[in-house]
Amino acid sequence: MHVERAGRTSAIAFHRVIAALLLTAVLLVSSQASVAQSLVNRKAPHFVRQDLDGQSIDTAQLNGKVVLLNFWATWCAPCQIEMPMFTRWQKQYGPRGLVVIGISMDDDPRPVREAVKVRRIDYPVAMGDAALGKRYGGVLGLPLTFLIDRNGIVRSEFQGETDLGKIEASLRTLLADH
Repeated sequence: MHVERAGRTSAIAFHRVIAALLLTAVLLVSSQASVAQSLVNRKAPHFVRQDLDGQSIDTAQLNGKVVLLNFWATWCAPCQIEMPMFTRWQKQYGPRGLVVIGISMDDDPRPVREAVKVRRIDYPVAMGDAALGKRYGGVLGLPLTFLIDRNGIVRSEFQGETDLGKIEASLRTLLADH
């Protein structure tokens, strides 16, 4: 009886090790797949959306511009912190070719309009959805910001709360490449 119990204990331990190895392999493959899906150094996906004012945003019309594309939501605290800086950059760097575009991942445009009004956002903001998020590699966390060069190539991607100084340094580099 004692030997039988020891054998079962060893079998259970063996199965746990196998399960842990399988889980590790799945996580590694998943991690590599998400790296492979990165848009950095690839053409930014094209889209056409109406902004909150009913104006068309067509990314095909932005060739020759540096684009800061920011996915955000009203409930996202880091997003709310970034938005005033993006407004400032639009004013400061707009004459040098910067276009800031906000894509709200909220379900309802009413709180988005209120946030834009309260934060005095003066760059175009459009509503996003899962389909647009998927085209940009899957928006799995917010904020998510892409810097796109004048030729429509994604040059930087910033996921989550990011040092705004790093974003601005990348932005300045892209603006200088003209």
